[in-house]
Amino acid sequence: METTNPGRSLATIVLVFFFWGFVAASNTVLIGLFKDGFELTQFQSQLVDWAFYAAYFSGSLVYFLLSVFWRDPLNALGYKKGLILGLIISAIGSLGFIPAADIQSYGLMLASLFVVGLGFSLQQIVANPYVIALGNPKTGAHRVSLAGGINSFGTAIGPLLVSYAIFGNITGENKFDLGIESVQTPYLYLAVAFVLVAVVLALSKLPKVTSTEKIEKGIGALKFPQLRWGMLAIFVYVGVEVAIQSNLPELMKQPEMLGLTSDNTVHFISLYWGSLMIGRWTGAIAAFNLSKQIRKVLMTVVPIVAYLVLLGVNYIKFSAINDLEKMNELYSYAPFIIIMIVATYIGQEKPARTLMVYGIIALLMMLAGIFTEGIISIYFFISGGLFCSIMWPCIFSLSLAGLGKYTNQGSAFLIMMILGGAIIPPMQGALADYTSIHNSYWISVVCFAIIVWYGVRVKKHLAQQGISYED
Repeated sequence: METTNPGRSLATIVLVFFFWGFVAASNTVLIGLFKDGFELTQFQSQLVDWAFYAAYFSGSLVYFLLSVFWRDPLNALGYKKGLILGLIISAIGSLGFIPAADIQSYGLMLASLFVVGLGFSLQQIVANPYVIALGNPKTGAHRVSLAGGINSFGTAIGPLLVSYAIFGNITGENKFDLGIESVQTPYLYLAVAFVLVAVVLALSKLPKVTSTEKIEKGIGALKFPQLRWGMLAIFVYVGVEVAIQSNLPELMKQPEMLGLTSDNTVHFISLYWGSLMIGRWTGAIAAFNLSKQIRKVLMTVVPIVAYLVLLGVNYIKFSAINDLEKMNELYSYAPFIIIMIVATYIGQEKPARTLMVYGIIALLMMLAGIFTEGIISIYFFISGGLFCSIMWPCIFSLSLAGLGKYTNQGSAFLIMMILGGAIIPPMQGALADYTSIHNSYWISVVCFAIIVWYGVRVKKHLAQQGISYED
């Protein structure tokens, strides 16, 4: 496929990757605001994540059923129109926050977030293959890795920018005096941004792409054990990635931890999502055709650069309020970056091995967080972002290995398992209401144990089929 300016086309497409990360990370700001404003239990506050991630499942399921019993919707629409439609749906959902805030309806706000997520599910299905199609398929992984880095940047700055839009500053120090109606401004801006990007896409000279492959009828993909257990692994991975940070504001409220109000925890949430950015930028190195020696150097350099970018964003924040002493809370996180760098070398760019190494370290970090208090405990939990960062590509590639003609179907099943982000955070919230918010992090321990088990098990399943990703 040819395009006159592939670089410009790619730059246009990756904008949607930014929005996915931006909104997903910003949901944490909403959780704290809604919990105080609507006087919710911890379980009820976690329904924010349920609404957003259940939409991913619902949208993917509808798409899958249409593909099996009718025809591939993208083959009818084309990828470009599919992206535009997804953006318009998300814009409609964003506008729903305006009447929801006027009538002070938590239910309507959840419904609006669900619609935003539906639009994202369509964008998710479209954007990845579109990025791959913008050039030689052999170098498609390079472009997806770049897009993933943009996504992670969105997760890093999203909480700060939404905090600014809601509270009038990037610290969120108004202590929710503005009320629930304060969400109207950021979501109005977001709706306008969605529409503007849709217009840019409509006017841009993007190549026409349609899908010519049909998803295999029936559910033949489920005969592969690597996929069946991979679906479980994706479910718990997405769930634990979301649950760790969604419950952090409540954890940091506790006197034995930091004693902070939810509106003063934004920079820690940014640090969590920034940790994902650090790990994903590092993981993207292997996607490029570089010499082994250069890759080894970059495995140290790239995470440090990503960490400096994160520090720079927060430096701007603290400079605005003349409170640079708080930067010490971010500098003290540096040892965890070093641990991740060491883990990357141990993983040796092998998906199953890396998944096991990162999973074991993440499990140990969660245990350390449970058995400690104060800021060191918070650091342990935040470091879960570093070790979650590479799990999606590792699980995804291992799950689809050897599926052949069932690859598209297997991919659809895996996308559905984003449902974990809708189920596990409320489960942790319910456990927190029953025991304590600190003890609720035992859920994270169980999730990472399952992921480690998958890393061990999938290697055996693939070996039995004559497939090795570890050579």
